Amino acid sequence: IAEFIFSLGPETPWHISQFHPAYQMTHLPFTPVESLRRGREIGLEVGLRYVYTGNVPGDKGESTFCHHCGQRLIHRYGYSILENRLRKAHCDRCGAEIDGVGL
Repeated sequence: IAEFIFSLGPETPWHISQFHPAYQMTHLPFTPVESLRRGREIGLEVGLRYVYTGNVPGDKGESTFCHHCGQRLIHRYGYSILENRLRKAHCDRCGAEIDGVGL
């Protein structure tokens, strides 16, 4: 799936969310966090710039990083933004343009 998403363009975001058992599926387990992290690694290895882990508050994969220098640009915790280091849609460290809407 990572290679298919990459074929749409390296700037295409990929959100990998943890399954949360609810309603009639409470007998099923949560997705292991390591599986989400491995999926994120695979996406980054094929060249995707923005791969996120979801439903895992506090995980590194919630945040947005510069695809050029690795600087954490948008620090997220759950649905909250704790820090935004973007400067007019550019990395505040190296100046790389960061893809997205409303940055």
